[in-house]
Amino acid sequence: MTYRLGVDVGGTFTDLLLFDQRSGAFWRHKTPSTPHDSSEGILNGVRAITAEAGITPEQVEFFLHGTTVATNAVLEGKGARVGLVTTDGYRQVMQIARSFVPGGLAGWIVWPKPTPLAALEDTCEITGRIDARGEILADLDEAQIRTSLIRLRDSGIEALTVSLVNAYLNGAHETRVGEIAAEIMPDIPVSLSHEVLPEMQEYERTLTTVANAAVRPVVGKYVRNLRDRLRGAGMAGSLSLLRSDGGLMSSEKSEEHPVSLLMSGPAGGVTGAIWVGRNAGLKNILTLDVGGTSTDVALIENLEARRQRETEVGHLKVRASALDVKTVGAGGGSIAYVPELTKALRVGPQSAGAVPGPVAYGKGGTLPTVTDANVVLGYLPENLLGGTFQLDREGAKRAVQTIADALGIDLMAAARGIIDIVNENMFGALRMISVQQGYDPRDFALMGFGGAGPLHVNAVARLMGSWPAVSPVSPGVLCALGDATTRMRTETARSFSQRVQDTDEAVVQAILDEMAAQTRAELTAEGIADADVTSLFELDIRYEGQAFEVPLAIDAETLRRDGLKGVTDRFDAEHLRLFTFNMDSAHELVNLRAVAMGPALELPAPPLEKGDGDPARAKIRDHSLWVDGQMKPAVIYDRARLRCGDVIPGPAIVVEMDSTTLIEADCVGTVDHVGNILIHLA
Repeated sequence: MTYRLGVDVGGTFTDLLLFDQRSGAFWRHKTPSTPHDSSEGILNGVRAITAEAGITPEQVEFFLHGTTVATNAVLEGKGARVGLVTTDGYRQVMQIARSFVPGGLAGWIVWPKPTPLAALEDTCEITGRIDARGEILADLDEAQIRTSLIRLRDSGIEALTVSLVNAYLNGAHETRVGEIAAEIMPDIPVSLSHEVLPEMQEYERTLTTVANAAVRPVVGKYVRNLRDRLRGAGMAGSLSLLRSDGGLMSSEKSEEHPVSLLMSGPAGGVTGAIWVGRNAGLKNILTLDVGGTSTDVALIENLEARRQRETEVGHLKVRASALDVKTVGAGGGSIAYVPELTKALRVGPQSAGAVPGPVAYGKGGTLPTVTDANVVLGYLPENLLGGTFQLDREGAKRAVQTIADALGIDLMAAARGIIDIVNENMFGALRMISVQQGYDPRDFALMGFGGAGPLHVNAVARLMGSWPAVSPVSPGVLCALGDATTRMRTETARSFSQRVQDTDEAVVQAILDEMAAQTRAELTAEGIADADVTSLFELDIRYEGQAFEVPLAIDAETLRRDGLKGVTDRFDAEHLRLFTFNMDSAHELVNLRAVAMGPALELPAPPLEKGDGDPARAKIRDHSLWVDGQMKPAVIYDRARLRCGDVIPGPAIVVEMDSTTLIEADCVGTVDHVGNILIHLA
């Protein structure tokens, strides 16, 4: 068994990519998502893609999956009812929270404070205390604990969090409470804060653990159901899920720590873009992952994605490593409308989703969407998915005409207005992860993928000044490719609050080595050979007195060679880049983390046959599309017949099974040696 199957479930389509590790051959497939039960759409896709490859599901060795189940549970408020056990005096920890209010000046007037994931009536206090050195000051009262847990159980909680003061230093009390809870409520999952997030700061540790508990029943049910259905279909290989930080975790581990999956879906596209960049010779990349419901953007520098120590979903911000991905409600299914009050065109964030979908899909949709506007303008030909999916252009025109009538303009101007607004929304998201982070977007290529990314990448690259605009091979299933080509990853953390000048480097190194051994053991328990495991360290540094820290990644060899002086020098340089100044204050070491990663899959992109520069062999037919206020002649090409070195003058459309690429007028697309289309200004 040498087959790996990557699966990415989106709001509109479920994408699958299967490849043979021996030959490098791959197959791709898109199937409509089934929001009522995602595993149904996954099984449909598995059967279809294995049949196309001429294999059986039994031959798939690795099933690798990015999911938005945890994300949707948080956004839709469908997480479990969580009971919380805290130390005496800390019952209101979730209600007090932090005094940060988003929204700028006067934001506190209009900002509705989010409802805590653990209600005050579902929170109980227990005696027993551990001090700031991890020493036990007061013992637990087990009779009191049993009484409190029975009350929580009888009140109807569905998950339990135990978060006690200073438990990150000594988890003995939390462990005992967890043991008692297992006796009293054996069917209710228990999350202990010193296992989920062994770091200081009581609120962040409690919030993260409560979030983990809230999504555990939902994620656990989904994972078990998917695993059972895959086993029922004959698939005996391992099942792994993509973490928010771009690594993989086993399905069993994901049931215990689902808080690491909150940004699982968008992470697949970023890891796929890194694979494309490595094969195409691109090191600095801005990603534009446009799906049916939303657009995800990220920044890749020197083939390394930016990571952050916090995961943010809606109003929820938890302390869990994640790729720095920003999401906006701008996708192919985003609905266009004209509010009665302002009479100003708006696009999104509401989406037609998979059902009923855009009007052009012919599935009962009635509201105009971005996809309908692209069809009206001629940017999206009527044939999709290799001709197996016919679009209803007349229906799209009728839908967009409602926008034109509301605005008092003609049909084409209304359609173009929809596209311009959604492109501006994408542009704003890209500025957040580039300009606002101190990066010049002109130093980056812009890679568009997802079903609709290549349709918009040329126009957005023009707004950003980011060239080339890249349409990668198989852009519609690139997230599934990222799922399939990423590596196993796990991490552990420990707080270490001390000034660097007072720190013994040998002590720090010993703690990191101990943590590295722990994370390596977790991966070897998953069947990975110890020789294939790579260890990295992360140190959170700040100036003394600051309320935030900057995480810095470093390998063991560099740390031993340069010591903590090398770390603080790097911190000064990064602080200067981020904030344009440094301080004279002492450096403070806050948290230590050890990261273990499994072997990287060395999957080279198959080279494309060399052409003569003329794409005529790939021409399907002449076409016309709306450019600069008028219909202009264009050409539609079949991507499968393009060759390396072919030069495609705009305006042109390149179609393939899973996506459509638009090359605008006064631009030109060049096919590189592995099949990516690189678009530049002519």
